[in-house]
Amino acid sequence: MKHLKQICLLLVLTFAVTSFAQDAAKPAASPAPQPAPTIALVIDREVSIIEKQLVDAAEAMPEDKFNFTPESMKIPGSDYKTVRTFAQEVKHVATVNFMLWSPLTGEKPPVDINKGNGPDSMTSKADIVKYLKDSYALGHRAAKSMTAENVVAMVPSPFGAGQISRLFCATFAVSHAFDHYGQSVEYLRMNGIVPPASRPQN
Repeated sequence: MKHLKQICLLLVLTFAVTSFAQDAAKPAASPAPQPAPTIALVIDREVSIIEKQLVDAAEAMPEDKFNFTPESMKIPGSDYKTVRTFAQEVKHVATVNFMLWSPLTGEKPPVDINKGNGPDSMTSKADIVKYLKDSYALGHRAAKSMTAENVVAMVPSPFGAGQISRLFCATFAVSHAFDHYGQSVEYLRMNGIVPPASRPQN
């Protein structure tokens, strides 16, 4: 009986080792091929990155600090008398987004662009954040309109006379927003708020 148990155990071990060896010899399953990137997907990804950072920053600033500028801190040797408030920074980014992406979709900006500053009447945090989010919704539509055939086609410049390429409109909105995101980060930190993108990630 003892020998029978040993034989059975030996058979089980042999089977397990053989199965393991066969599994190890099998070629690893190849990951499913990813679709080739397109111009639309690449640009849309860039829009998503800055959208996340800027919208989160805007939402992190308390409403009672939306009119903050560093001028109120009276930093010796500084000159902040003409800088935009936090609210104006956010509205400016959203307005320029509308200006640059509207020619790509054929849509018109929803409000008076006011020389790139957005409507003066828009003052509440809720309205300004919605305005920013709406501008990025347009950005995604603009990105999806980009193709290899139309990427360098010319459109009327939103900044005055002349024309600029569709690619410039699509990508300059992203780089412009990153510039103002940096300023928004400074405004948050001056108010003791760690920008959401800089907080520890779980």
